[in-house]
Amino acid sequence: MKTRTLVLSALALALAGGAAMAQALPERIMTKKQIVVANVPNYPPLEFKDPKTGTLTGLDIDLGNALAKKLGVEIKWEEISFEQMVSALTTGRADMILSGMSDLPGRRETLDFVDYLESGAQFYTTADRAAEYRAPEDLCGKTVGASRRTSFPAEMEKWSKTTCEANGKPALKIVGTEGSADARTQLRQKRLDAAVQGSETLPYLLNLEPNTYAIVGKPFTSVYQGMGFAKKDTELRDAVAHAFKEMIADGTYEEVLKKWELQDAKLDKLMINGEAK
Repeated sequence: MKTRTLVLSALALALAGGAAMAQALPERIMTKKQIVVANVPNYPPLEFKDPKTGTLTGLDIDLGNALAKKLGVEIKWEEISFEQMVSALTTGRADMILSGMSDLPGRRETLDFVDYLESGAQFYTTADRAAEYRAPEDLCGKTVGASRRTSFPAEMEKWSKTTCEANGKPALKIVGTEGSADARTQLRQKRLDAAVQGSETLPYLLNLEPNTYAIVGKPFTSVYQGMGFAKKDTELRDAVAHAFKEMIADGTYEEVLKKWELQDAKLDKLMINGEAK
């Protein structure tokens, strides 16, 4: 009888916790029992479409679905171009962003972020040129590409000024590409000497295309990837933050990272806008 009482008490507490979390959600989400999440599936392993089935998959997808389960709602993935994501929040087309977006100080003017991955800008080249570019400094004066939709071109320019030009070496020749896939295509075609992607994406890329690419040095920036929310949407931000904190504590978050072999990008505590909470 005592064991049964304890089990019932534990169940009651769990249900109470779930109800409290559900009440923390904005009324519009409580009404439809759905969170609309902006995503552009072109950034494996965070989000992409399985080439065999066309199914949306990736770390962000697994993370978002797990969060929705914690919150007791469904998630609707809304494919939106990266440039339109912020306006999608302000116009109500989407409730949040979960799409490999970096938590940058400039973006915090219009968004709040619940951070979930540690990342950095990383140089890489083709495997047949690995001996030519052993260190990032070897790329000074070379043509290097990165998606123009990201912060990478600006970060590359800053790196070039402090690492190349400040030491009397020629500047990087920076090319803004149409995306990371375009950068890889130009790299294979020898139109680029190297390219830049987020460090969290390269292990997957190297496994997907063995003996094709080689990493050059270590990441030259440090940044967090974050789930984005409109500044006014603090209720939703805090509800998701609370659910994510539970995922950190109960191991769900680590399971998602392990599935995608990104344990090195793990955050050990809840962080909002780059600050531990």
